[in-house]
This record gives sequence, structure tokens and C-alpha cells, in this order.
Amino acid sequence: MKYQIKGEPMPVVICHLEQGETVTCESGAMSWMSPNMEMKTEGGGLGKMFGRMLSGENMFQNHYEAKHGAGMIAFASSFPGAIRAFEITPSSPIICQKKSFLASSEGVQLETYYQKKLSTGFFGGEGFVMQKISGNGVVFIEIDGSTVEYNLEAGQQLVVDTGYLAMMDASVKMDIQQIKGVKNALFGGEGMFNTVVTGPGRVLLQTMPISGFAALIASLLPSKNG
Repeated sequence: MKYQIKGEPMPVVICHLEQGETVTCESGAMSWMSPNMEMKTEGGGLGKMFGRMLSGENMFQNHYEAKHGAGMIAFASSFPGAIRAFEITPSSPIICQKKSFLASSEGVQLETYYQKKLSTGFFGGEGFVMQKISGNGVVFIEIDGSTVEYNLEAGQQLVVDTGYLAMMDASVKMDIQQIKGVKNALFGGEGMFNTVVTGPGRVLLQTMPISGFAALIASLLPSKNG
């Protein structure tokens, strides 16, 4: 499969498939395609369907196959930002924020990823339930806003507001850290906890989390009592 990513800040990935090649996407993600692309919708069992729902995806996935010759299909981003492509191998799975999966080639698996530590589960907010992408192939994920990438050495740490964490290698560990000082926690405007990621591995941060954008819009809307 060959592909092109065009059009930031509202990008689209255009995939060119040989006859018989298949691409998988979330239900409803297709933007346009050649007429010889054949769609098949599958859930993959109740366990996988429920897991996808918890990680912010639709319960069903669509599989598009190029029939009777080469085919083309495009998937557009749902929010201003970027689409990034990652080569996935059995030794290099990645962990992503909820709802980041856009599409992938055949051979890539998407599953729900839970933070193992209870502290992260109770206080990690958006980071508690994430997506693990493994297998063998290419995956396209959505990033909110612009992207900043760090390559952490073993033991090197980065403190992040949870909503800004877009992707990390599965080798990176994630935990939460309480903000020190009562006044800092209550009046600092940063919440009571931050996320701490520890290398080795890549960490991708996003500059405009959709959750923060939604909160900003909500704060500007007139209240019902106003």
C-alpha cells in the first residue's frame, strides 16, 4: 500500500491499494474512494467490540478491499491537527490516546490498553483507557493540533498534562504525580495531578487537545441562567 498525507491543518490520508489489498478503518471514517473498493463491516466478537467502545472507537470496523484492479480510498481528519503514519512490527507496538485510530493496513491490531497502576486509573483522567496498536503494518493516527516529538533515554522523564499525550512507544512507562502544595493544586489552574512518562522510547505530544478545546468553547457559551 502506498499513501499520501495532504492538507494540514485539516489533513487527509489518501491510500493507493493494489488488487486484493485491504485497509481497515473506524466505522464512518471513509471520505472518498474509487468505485472498485468493496466494504465489509465486522465487529470481531463482543470482547473486542466492548474494548473498542471503551477506548473511544466505534464498536464496528470497516474493511475495504480493492477489487478488479488497483483502488484508492481516503480518510480525513475529524479535527484540526495532523495525521501521522507509523510502521508497526511485532517488536514495536505503540500506545495512543483514545479516538486517535484512523485507519490501518491489514495485519494491524487495535485493542484497549489500561494503565496497570491503580493510582493512574483513579487520577489519570484521559490517560487511564488508551489504545494499543500492534501487529505488522502501517497505522494512521490523528493528532490534535501540532505535534512535538521527544525521544527519551532510559530513565529520562517528562511531566505532561494528560490531555497533551498523544502517543508513546509501548516501552515508555506512564504514571501520575500529585502537584505539590495545597495552593498550587487548588488555585494553580493545572488540576491536582500531572502525568509522568519515563523512557526509553518516543513520546508524541499534541498542542491542542480536543478535550481542552471543547472546555474552552463551553466556557464561552452563555449559561441557561444568564
